[in-house]
Amino acid sequence: MPHVEIKCFSGRTEEQKIRCAEKVANDIASILGCEISSVSVAIKDVDEKDWKEEVWDKNIIADKDYLYKKPGYTYD
Repeated sequence: MPHVEIKCFSGRTEEQKIRCAEKVANDIASILGCEISSVSVAIKDVDEKDWKEEVWDKNIIADKDYLYKKPGYTYD
């Protein structure tokens, strides 16, 4: 039962979010060998001014040992 949470800057349309969620769900089902009905995808908007506190600190740095794809930017 894979669940994916995507956080991104605000401003994407509902159509973009739907297309992204469908593509991610299909790829996960295919790659991990599970039914598409077992996959859930959440997309949360985060204001750019809140990114460091809400995403970088809480998800990227805190879970750095679990990141299979690391970002190409830092907050120094």
